[in-house]
Parts: sequence; C-alpha cells; structure tokens
Amino acid sequence: MPVSVPENRPSSRSAALALFLALVAAASMLYYHLHLFIPNVLEARATKGLGNGYAFGDDFYPIWLTARKWRAAHLDPYSPEMTRQIQLGLFGRALDARNPTDPPVNYREFAYPAFTEILVEPASRLEFSKLRIVLAPVLSLLTALSLWLWMLAMRWRISPLWFAVILLLTLCNYPVLEALFAEQPGLIAGFLLSSALLALARQRLLLAGVLLSLTLVKPQMTLLAIGYLLLWSASDRHRLKLWAGFLTTTLLLTCTSLYIWPHWIGRWIKVVLGYHRYATPPLVTLLPGPTLGPYVGPVAIVGLLSTGGVLAWRNRRAVSDSLEFWLTLSLLLAITSVTLLPGQAIYDHIILIPGILLILKYWRDLRPAPRVRILLLLSAVVVCWQWVTAFAVILLHPALSAERFASAALPLPIRTAASFPFAVLALLIYARRIIQTAAIEPS
Repeated sequence: MPVSVPENRPSSRSAALALFLALVAAASMLYYHLHLFIPNVLEARATKGLGNGYAFGDDFYPIWLTARKWRAAHLDPYSPEMTRQIQLGLFGRALDARNPTDPPVNYREFAYPAFTEILVEPASRLEFSKLRIVLAPVLSLLTALSLWLWMLAMRWRISPLWFAVILLLTLCNYPVLEALFAEQPGLIAGFLLSSALLALARQRLLLAGVLLSLTLVKPQMTLLAIGYLLLWSASDRHRLKLWAGFLTTTLLLTCTSLYIWPHWIGRWIKVVLGYHRYATPPLVTLLPGPTLGPYVGPVAIVGLLSTGGVLAWRNRRAVSDSLEFWLTLSLLLAITSVTLLPGQAIYDHIILIPGILLILKYWRDLRPAPRVRILLLLSAVVVCWQWVTAFAVILLHPALSAERFASAALPLPIRTAASFPFAVLALLIYARRIIQTAAIEPS
C-alpha cells in the first residue's frame, strides 16, 4: 500500500519548479509539433500529390466514412470500393499502383472489427469537418482522464502540483500529440482499458469485463492484457463476473455485426493478414536493423510473447491491488508495444502509461540497484530528449536555411520515440527482479 508522505516546503518548491519546467517543455513540444513538424509533413504529402484531403483527423476518417456509407447505402466497409472512397477523402485521389511514389493501393483500407461501426454510428451523423473539431478536445479530455483513472486504480495519491506536471508531459509529448492530431481511436481504447482496471480495482468485475470487451475496437493494443485478465478471472470462481461481462458483450457485438455484415469476420481477418504489406514491422524487428531484423525480429517476438505468457500464468492468482498484478499487466502492455503494434504506431504507446506510473511510483525504492540507476538515467535522457531538443530546434529555426533545418534539425525531437518502449520494458523487468528479492513499499 502507498505510504503517505506529508508535503513540506522544499517538496512544494520542487513541485513548483517542476511545473514551470513542464510548462516550458509542453509549450515547446506543442509549438514544434503544430508549427514546424506537421507543416513539413503536409508539404511532403503535397509534393507526392497526396495533399488534397484530410490530414487532421485522418485516422478517425475511415471509421467515420464507413459508418456513414453503411447507414446511407449499406456499403461493405472492407470492399475495394470503400477503400477507394477512403483514399479520395484522405488524399484527394485514389492511389495508383503505377505511381512509384504512392503507397500500396490497399493503403488505408478499413482495418477495424465491424462492430466499431455500430459503436461510432451516432458520430457519423455529423459532417467530418465539424466532427474532427469536436473530437480534438474530447480525445484530449479522455487522455487526461485515462491518466487519472490509472492512478486511482493503482491507489497512488500525489499532490495536485505533481499531477499537473505528469499531466502536462503526458499530453504534450510526441506520441500523444501524433495521436491527437490524427484523432487516433487508440486513445479511446486506452481510456476504456484504464476504466476497466479501475472498475476491477473497485471489485466491479462485471463492468470491468464489459469495458474490456469494448477495447477490442483496437485488439492489437489490448490483446495480451485481456488474455492475462481473463486468465486471472478464471483462476478464482469469485472473479468469474469479469468473464461474464466480457463474453456477453463480445458475443453481443459480434453477433449483431454478423447480422448486418454476414461475412465480416473473414474479410476483416484478410485485411489484418495483409496489413504487413504497407505497415512498418514491430519495433523489436526494426531495432536490429534492415539486415538482421527479418531474422532476429521474429525470434525476439516469440521469446517476448512466450515470456509474457509464462509471467501471466505464474501471477494468475495475484491480488488485484498487489504489486505483482500491476507489474505483470504493465509488462504485458510494454511487450505489446514492441511486438504486436506496427513500428509506425507510436501513437498507440499510451498503453505504456501504467508501466511509466509504476516506475515513477517506486523509483526511489529501485534506485539502490546499480543497473537500475543506469537504466533510470538513460530512460530520463530518452524521455526528456524530445522536450529539450524541441526547445533547441525552435531557437535554431531562424538561424538555419530551410533545407538544412528540414534535414538536420527538424527530426531531432522524434529520434528517441521508438526507443522509449524498450527503456520502459527494461525498467519493469529489473523492477520485478528486485521486488522478488525484497519487499518494497513505495516512497
């Protein structure tokens, strides 16, 4: 259980200083992303003839369009015609296989389970130009609420100043800003997952199961976590309400979707299996480089997934408010980020929040271990890099030529985005080893 530490004047000054630095960091990253990075990306799209469609909100657009077309004309969301209409809305034209600069012709096809259409159908009644304006603050609020819900579920209480620091850095970092600009549905899945864990922590297992089922709108984000929680539920008859809520909701969504689109499961699986043709490989495959990656990556994925399975099995009886339970869940989400998510899905790294919070909660207790001290330092450098370099890039912008700025300075703040999940994963692994040999109470 957390140890309550009364707030004193030095800690208040530290929190105030941290809040000031967080404000500077957040403002720097926000300016960098919206006024430097995004305009450069849009210019590159326009150069390829792909700049005449929606960029802001482009990840939510396929869901909106397919739901709207289903209501109006009962079009199959997985059909080639639907893919073509999605491309027309996003790029201003359909992709052409004869154009060497174009992505594959099935790029941006609808890749979500069909029941996603049912859940977002009310939103499809708004014009997309208006909907995306509404979604921007809504998704920001859901992300902020996700952070708060995770902390409630972990029973971690901190001062309002420190919460403000963590909230600012959560909302104004590159992965989350990417997700917010694209209006990525993964932010909704992250909110649902945090809500499910809070319901579980408060012993409302039926509600937790229902919320877990709804995260299947993006199953690649929550698959390992769901697997562990279902195993955890099945290990004790008093926890079976979670199974009941999950199974009932999933069957209801699936059967309703099958009534509307009788062949959707096969078509969706076909889309998922073909996703690798235009998606970036998982980060664990990218890490060894283009030469070794195709050989080392699959072995590493199997090894990490197997390790996660063993860990889930060993801790299937853990109490929901125990450190073992939260470490297992956080490790599985970190493994997901480097094995199941595509390499470009930096925006889905919101699932690392519980692992990051766990490290922050226990970092003083982990510090005595020499290797963990080094990992903590490296992780701090990796995560702070984006804010420090964003500030530096803003200062350097007027002094550099446009060409030199675009090639050398502009990419600097995003250089460490792909490496951060590995830092979180390594810290969680070492934290588990230390906790196995010593009873740790958080400072």
